[in-house]
Amino acid sequence: MASVLNKARRFGTGRIVGLLLLVNLLALRILDPGPVEVVRLKSLDIYQLIYPRAERQGLVAIVDIDEQSLRALGQWPWPRTIMAEIVAKIIEGGGTVIGFDVLFPEPDRSSPEIAAETFQGLDEATREKLRHLPSNDTIFADAIRASTVVLGHSGYRVSGAVPTAQAGIQTGIATLGPDPRLFLVGFPHLLRNLAVLDEAAQGHGMFSVAPDRDGVVRRVPVIAVADGTIVPSLSLEMLRVATGSNAVLVKTDQSGVRSIGVGAFEIPTDGKGRVWLHYSPPSMARYIPAVDLVRDRMPADALAGKMVLIGSSAAGLLDLKVTPVHPALPGVELHAQLLESTLAGATLSRPSYTAFIELALTTLMSVLLIVQAPKVNAGTLFALGGATAAITLGVSWYCFTGLDLLIDCTFPLLSSFLIYAVLVCTNYVTISADRYRIRSAFSQYLSPDLVEQLAQSPEKLTLGGEQRELTVLFSDVRGFTAISELYKDDPQGLTALINRLFTPLTQDIMKRRGTIDKYMGDAIMAFWNAPLTDPNHEVNACEAAFAMLDSLRALNEQHRRDVGGDQAIPPLRIGIGLNTGRCVVGNFGSDLHFNYSVLGDTVNLASRLEGLTKQYGVPILVGEKTAQAVRAHFAVLEVDHLQVRGKLDLERIFTILGHAHVIKDPDFVELVERNDAMLAAYRASNWTQALERILLCRALGMRFGLDDYYELYIQRIQHRSSISMTSR
Repeated sequence: MASVLNKARRFGTGRIVGLLLLVNLLALRILDPGPVEVVRLKSLDIYQLIYPRAERQGLVAIVDIDEQSLRALGQWPWPRTIMAEIVAKIIEGGGTVIGFDVLFPEPDRSSPEIAAETFQGLDEATREKLRHLPSNDTIFADAIRASTVVLGHSGYRVSGAVPTAQAGIQTGIATLGPDPRLFLVGFPHLLRNLAVLDEAAQGHGMFSVAPDRDGVVRRVPVIAVADGTIVPSLSLEMLRVATGSNAVLVKTDQSGVRSIGVGAFEIPTDGKGRVWLHYSPPSMARYIPAVDLVRDRMPADALAGKMVLIGSSAAGLLDLKVTPVHPALPGVELHAQLLESTLAGATLSRPSYTAFIELALTTLMSVLLIVQAPKVNAGTLFALGGATAAITLGVSWYCFTGLDLLIDCTFPLLSSFLIYAVLVCTNYVTISADRYRIRSAFSQYLSPDLVEQLAQSPEKLTLGGEQRELTVLFSDVRGFTAISELYKDDPQGLTALINRLFTPLTQDIMKRRGTIDKYMGDAIMAFWNAPLTDPNHEVNACEAAFAMLDSLRALNEQHRRDVGGDQAIPPLRIGIGLNTGRCVVGNFGSDLHFNYSVLGDTVNLASRLEGLTKQYGVPILVGEKTAQAVRAHFAVLEVDHLQVRGKLDLERIFTILGHAHVIKDPDFVELVERNDAMLAAYRASNWTQALERILLCRALGMRFGLDDYYELYIQRIQHRSSISMTSR
C-alpha cells in the first residue's frame, strides 16, 4: 500500500509540474520572443534547403550590372545615355516590363551642361555648344517614356533624412477591411529618383527589404508605408503595370493584412503585408550581363516575353543579401524570385491563424504525454512520444510541400520534449537518491571514477575481479629516512611536507586518467585502464611520470625560495617504475571491508623497477611491454635485462629520456646505437670493447643525465674482469 501511495504521489507531482510548465510554454509562444522566433525561422530554412521551388524559366530575366560589365563599361554610376541604351535594347529584345532595382536620385555628372561648367581648357564657343545639348537625364527620361518602365524607390530609416519631393504617378491603393497602415512595415522616408525620370516612368515601386532578426531575408514587403503613404513593392508594381491594372487591392482583418490583389493575381501575405519567398536554387540562367546586352552578344530571344529587372550582383555595390538558400544573393534576385513564384502561383503563406494551430498542437501533444505517463512504462511512453513527434513533423512537411503553407513544428516538439523530460525526472529523482547513498558510503575509500561506476551498477559491489591489460606505476621518495630524521621533533611538519608532495603528484596521475590504488608511507601506487577503459594507457602513464618529475622540480624550487637558500632540507627526489601486462583487477578484501586494487606479476615487476631507479641512476624505469608501446611518443633507451622470478626469459628494462621531439635528436639517435653496441659487448663478456663503447656513450649520455648509469657499468666491468684475472 505504501508503495502504491508513493507511486501515486510521484506521478501526481510530475503531472502538476508538467501542467505548470505547459502553461508557461504556451505563454512564451504567445509572447514569441526573439529566440523562439529564430528557432522557428531556422527550421523553415531547412525546409527550403531540402525542397526548393522548381525554377520556371521564361518568366523573368535580370540584366546584371556585374563585375564584368563594370570593367567593360566603367565604374558605377554609368552615364544615363548607357542606361537609355539598355532600356531601348530590352524593349527591342521583346521585354514586356522593365523594373529598376537601382536608384537615380542625383543628376548625371557626365551630362553636357555639367561638363560645360566643370571641364577646364574649353573655349567659350565649345562651352556654349555643350550647354545647348540635351542632358543625359533627359535622354534617359525619353527612353523611359517610350518604354514600359517601373522605377525603384528606397525606404530610408536614417534619422534626420529629408525626403525628396514627391513626383510622378502614384499607385492607387484600394482597401477591404481596416486601414492597412496599422500593420504594414514602415519607413520614415522614401528616396525617389530625379523628378524628370519619375515623371516619365509608368510606375514606381519600393525595392527595400527588411531582414528577420537573424539578418536573413525570408519575407519581402509587397506593400509598405513610407512618408505616411502606402507604396507597392517593385515586384508588385511591375505586375500591376504588366496587367494594366489601375489599383492594388489590400484585404485586411483585425489580425492584419491577409492578401494583396493585382489584376488576376491574389498574393497571400503575413499580417504585415510580407510574402514568404519560396526560393528556387540560385541560377545564372536568369542573368544577362549588361555589357552583353549593350554589345549585342546575347541570344536574340533571351528577353522575349519576359519581365526584366535591372540590378547588380557586383560585391562592390553592396546589394548582397543573406537568404535561406545562399549566404550572399544579389538583392535583385529577391524581386525576380517573388515575380516568378507569383506568376507560377507558388508563393508560400503563413496566415495569422497558423499560430493557433501551433498552440493547439503543443497543448494536444503535451496533455497526451501528461495523461499517459503514469499508465505506461518508459519504453511505451518513449514510443508514444516518438510517434506523436513523427506525425507532427509529417503534417508540417506535407503542408509545406503540398499546400505551400508554413506550419512550425519546432515549438510543439520542443515543448512536448520538455514535458516528457519533467515526467522522466520524477522517476530519476528516486533512482538518484539510491545512488547518492552509495556515493556517500564509498567516496572515502574508492576513486571518484569507481564510485560513479558503482553508483551506476550497484551489482558490482561484490568480491572478485577480472583480468585486464594494465599499466602499473610505483613511485617512491629517495632518502626519505634521512629527511624524516630532520623532522623528528616536528612530525606535523613532516606530514605537511608529504601532503604538499602527494597533492601535485596525485593530480598529475588523475589528470591523465590514472587511478590511485594506495599511498604507502612515502610511496604511491597507481594504475591505468581500470576501472574505465583507456586505449592509450601506456602513453598516459608515461606522460604522468614526466609530469610528476616536473611537479617535483617546481616543488623543490618553491621550497628553496621558502627557506631562503638554507639547504638544511635536501631537495626531494623520486624514482618511478612503470610496467604493462595482464593483471587481476577488482574488489579485494573481506565481507566487511574491501578495496579496488590490482594483483599479479606485472605489479611486482613495476615495484621492482621503481626500486632499481636508484641503482641505475635514472628517475624512470619501464618494462619492455611499456617501452614498445610508447616508442613513437617517447625517447626510449634500453638499460639492462632482469631475471624475473618464475620466468625463464630475461625481461628487458628501459629508461625514458624525453618526449617525441627527442627521438629525432641526432645525439639521441647516436646514443641509442652506441648504447645498444655497448650492451651487446657487455652481454658477450667482451669487457675491453664494452668499456671502450661506454666511454663513447658517456660523452653523449652526459646531456641526458646518464653519468651514474654508465658509471654502474664501468664498476661492473672492473669487478667482473678482476674476478676473471684472479681465476686465471
